Amino acid sequence: MPSNKIADFSVAATGGTFKLADHRGHPVVLYFYPKDNTPGCTTEGSQFRDLHKQFIKAGAVVAGVSRDSLKSHENFKAKMGFPFELIADADEKLCKQFDVIKMKNMYGRQVRGIERSTFLIGPDGKLFREWRKVKADGHAAEVLDAVKTLYDKRPEPR
Repeated sequence: MPSNKIADFSVAATGGTFKLADHRGHPVVLYFYPKDNTPGCTTEGSQFRDLHKQFIKAGAVVAGVSRDSLKSHENFKAKMGFPFELIADADEKLCKQFDVIKMKNMYGRQVRGIERSTFLIGPDGKLFREWRKVKADGHAAEVLDAVKTLYDKRPEPR
């Protein structure tokens, strides 16, 4: 999938409609997580929140994605003080586009759910990097480092 152009999308988010095309020219970090208000998802979101000013400084847009409702997202965002949008993907449109729905073991039974994954879309709209089967703790810092390398790859001005 790297260097493939990501198809534009328009989805419901806490701040209104989130359209990928609106962010062209900026790196976009989409992090997919299983569920609002769960320990791992709270840890991951909090770390993206704590590093958010550095993501902004690097020119990046961060958005979290799960299948929770917009109302659930609004409550989670307010409770945790997230400065970025949460995308409600109840119909799994984005989950399917990024192939993050997997069969997972939950308390000994197979359940269908989001595999914690992050996608870094470059300013040109192409996938720059993806992370699958993410461990929540420390992941946001790793993504921030990757955002910074995007600019290391640009040719020097003449």
